[in-house]
Amino acid sequence: MTVKPDWLRVKAPQWQRVGRVKEILRDLALNTVCEEASCPNIGECFHAGTATFLIMGPACTRACPYCDIDFEKKPKPLDPTEPARLAQAVRRMQLNHVVITSVNRDDLPDGGASQFVRCIEEIRTSWPQTTIEVLIPDLCGNWEALELILQAGPEVLNHNTETVPRLYRRVRPQGNYDRTLELLRRSRQMQPQTYTKSGIMVGLGETDAEIRQVMRDLRAVDCDILTVGQYLQPSPKHLPVDKFIHPEQFAAWKAFAEELGFLQVVCSPLTRSSYRAEQVRELMQRYPRSTKPQRTINY
Repeated sequence: MTVKPDWLRVKAPQWQRVGRVKEILRDLALNTVCEEASCPNIGECFHAGTATFLIMGPACTRACPYCDIDFEKKPKPLDPTEPARLAQAVRRMQLNHVVITSVNRDDLPDGGASQFVRCIEEIRTSWPQTTIEVLIPDLCGNWEALELILQAGPEVLNHNTETVPRLYRRVRPQGNYDRTLELLRRSRQMQPQTYTKSGIMVGLGETDAEIRQVMRDLRAVDCDILTVGQYLQPSPKHLPVDKFIHPEQFAAWKAFAEELGFLQVVCSPLTRSSYRAEQVRELMQRYPRSTKPQRTINY
């Protein structure tokens, strides 16, 4: 694998704090995308007492060549105790903001929407002061399932775009760019007060013009929050890194995205989908859901 540049090096975490979070997760038999997907920010997030919970896994029904989560055509049945255990972890960690994501469960009629709903409901009962972000798969275009999740009332609905349309067949072969945009568009229509969010990986061979067009497309469906981060190859069997993008380019993309009207942009080499996701609470103070601004899409 290609040697990483200096700007992708991370500080060693304080393992005492990390160990406490790991202890809670192991005690409650929970998975996190931080561990399953080999996230480079695991030390920072665990030290801060935050984690992105991975439900319905750890095996995924899709085998995206960039992702380090295990693939399984026939994953295990859903665990009915998982939502309550997740809520207990949120309470024990006293999280102000929690992110819930999942593997793809294309084997389920609703893509796992009902499990997302149960997790949200359990957290609301157990630790109601936390804000909730769900990072969901595309549900194979099941819009009734999407509506079920939105009706449960998460503050943020996140669905990643991942890459530019030209690279979808190679990077996200079972995904569909237009379906991703449609999911975000429908989310805005179904629950206008819910913040919508999406993320892009860079360094896979895309051009600057293609990245900027994806940003325009996301604003065209009124996406509120954008994350942009460097793709890192988890192992030799995964897609190689085409290029390590310099931080100056990330700064230029961030400025462009803000000009387009995104309410919040997290854009840096180490950014991941839920990196510093708790910052949405600051956004909610500036733009309460009942008074979210009607924004012009600035092309």
